[in-house]
Amino acid sequence: MPKMKTNKSAAKRFKVSGTGRVRRPKAGGNHLLQEKSRKRLRRLRKNDMVNKTLERHIKRLIPYG
Repeated sequence: MPKMKTNKSAAKRFKVSGTGRVRRPKAGGNHLLQEKSRKRLRRLRKNDMVNKTLERHIKRLIPYG
């Protein structure tokens, strides 16, 4: 059986945590930052979890994640 291919764009965006949940960065932290408040930028630094309904789809894209 050949190895499964990892979707590289998904591998760059998502990581699987130790408990098996999928982590993702929050959107909106790359540009137009001068208009956003410091409080908002602090919140954007933290990672977020992917919704349970989408986890199965993402795990299929990163089989070795």
